[in-house]
Amino acid sequence: MSETATTSTEKTRVDFWFDPLCPWAWMTSRWVLEVEKVRDIEVHWHIMSLAVLNEDKLDELPEEYREMLAKTAWQPARVVTAAWQKHGAEVLGPLYTALGTRFHNRGEGPTREAVAAALAEVNLPADLIDYFDQEDFEFDAELRASHKEGIDKVGQEVGTPVIAVPGPDGEQIAFFGPVVTPAPKGEEAARLWDGTLAVASVPGFYEIKRTRTKGPDFSNL
Repeated sequence: MSETATTSTEKTRVDFWFDPLCPWAWMTSRWVLEVEKVRDIEVHWHIMSLAVLNEDKLDELPEEYREMLAKTAWQPARVVTAAWQKHGAEVLGPLYTALGTRFHNRGEGPTREAVAAALAEVNLPADLIDYFDQEDFEFDAELRASHKEGIDKVGQEVGTPVIAVPGPDGEQIAFFGPVVTPAPKGEEAARLWDGTLAVASVPGFYEIKRTRTKGPDFSNL
């Protein structure tokens, strides 16, 4: 990645890796877009994959997750990757929003029909849906490389999302999360952003965690 500190408009560059299937990444992505309204940042989107992350440890996972990660999780990620490779990185943000709105907010789930509708919404070619079930995936190497770029910044023991920002010394600071529900808005979003950057910038900072009492809340999205 050649551009890490600022964009051409001098906004702080924020790199965000997502899997479109992950509801927690979706919540965090909506928070980051709120932050973009109140802080001088610009989000750059990247695909990563829970299927890639877990492909070597499916036998260790609860049965209800195995089929999802062995099959379902690959399908939207393939379509997103193909769209990126054929039409450029600028399509990732709008396509992610169209997919996530259908998967998570509307409860349609990661179906072929929902993905096809998302492609149509953002004016991408309908034939990209052909990648949905393409097991010998044409852009598998590119998907894995994008995933690796993100996950290598935070380690193999986390999932999505991964966020990377320039630190005080110019080196990237990267972190998993934050996991938040519901996604805060306005100044509350800005406060969480400022606090996340503050703890992430401390040398040696490792983890902060609280008990999770409920699943993601999509009611205010």
